[in-house]
Amino acid sequence: MKIMNCPLNGPRNISEFVYGGEVKAMPNILTCTDREWADYVFYSENTIRVITEWWFHSPSGYWFIAERHTATDEIFKTYDPSELFNQRIDFEATSALEAEKPV
Repeated sequence: MKIMNCPLNGPRNISEFVYGGEVKAMPNILTCTDREWADYVFYSENTIRVITEWWFHSPSGYWFIAERHTATDEIFKTYDPSELFNQRIDFEATSALEAEKPV
């Protein structure tokens, strides 16, 4: 049985988790092209390395970050997203700004 350490709930069976994708910089939603947005959402590098990923613990509804090696599948570290992110993006305010732009 594979175990993953949830920063909120401790060591848990891997079947309780859902992969959420690689953590990567989001392009500016006001200025990016459709291609840039598609690259951000759908594509990632497929190389052997340690990557930073989003994971979701289903029973508790908790999102967190894990550092995992893509070849060995070894998980080196898991931590709360607040260790990496300290600002919140207000998409509603951004959408309002976009709507006010002259065409």
